[in-house]
Amino acid sequence: MPLLITASLVLLFIAWLVGEPWLVEWRRERVRRRPFPQAWRRILRRRVPYLQRLPAPLRQELARHIQVFLAEKPFIGCGGLQVSEEMRVTVAAQACLLLLNRPRPQYFPELRQVLLYPGAFIVDRLHADGSGVLQDRRQVLAGESWQQGQVILSWQDSVEGAAIVDDGRNVVIHEFAHQLDQEKGYANGAPWLGRRDRYPRWSRVMSEEYARLQQQVAMGEPTLIHAYGATNPAEFFAVVSEVFFERAAEMSWVHPELYRELTHFYRVDPRRW
Repeated sequence: MPLLITASLVLLFIAWLVGEPWLVEWRRERVRRRPFPQAWRRILRRRVPYLQRLPAPLRQELARHIQVFLAEKPFIGCGGLQVSEEMRVTVAAQACLLLLNRPRPQYFPELRQVLLYPGAFIVDRLHADGSGVLQDRRQVLAGESWQQGQVILSWQDSVEGAAIVDDGRNVVIHEFAHQLDQEKGYANGAPWLGRRDRYPRWSRVMSEEYARLQQQVAMGEPTLIHAYGATNPAEFFAVVSEVFFERAAEMSWVHPELYRELTHFYRVDPRRW
């Protein structure tokens, strides 16, 4: 009898492993089939004008992704902020840009919740000085992505990033690029590319461009890519993702190999928008 019970539990577990992804996709498809609310369309036209550039099929796909994202990801207001529908839709639209043209997007599977502050927020961090002594250091941030399943955003910076469509700065794209990078458990600037044989080229291009940016920053030269991208490879990937979506034509001229790698990864070519 104990052996029978054990075998039954094993079979149930296997059935759950096989059936659970199917059930998740079934639920998502039901959400995608719902009519996209007209109120949400008005929010997007007002708050995220960038989306008007997208071809109609991509706008329709993005709408379906927004519906699934908002059905699955809770938003929590911090610092006294009351999260509104307008806030949720505005953030979701920018985040879901990163999921276009993927056959079965996983919708940031490690993400459990989005925390919204009214504006920039302060975090305390331990920092080692030159002698190795740890000191508390306060930082003012517009966004942060945690491997523990949280994205933290300033609403003011999120809405400004959506409103200004050509400055190469978008905190929502930045932090959700980190989420893609962190799906493997840590961030190193090398998200899952779909096939292992793509990593040698990705590594070469990213390493060369990262070193180039570091040199330009050290020399005080003007750069298309924000200097913060020279911090480490993970930040470089997040920063170039912002530039890719907002200053695509310039990136394709100044950094053609980098642009090509990002078109393969994100499966879109924003120059055509």
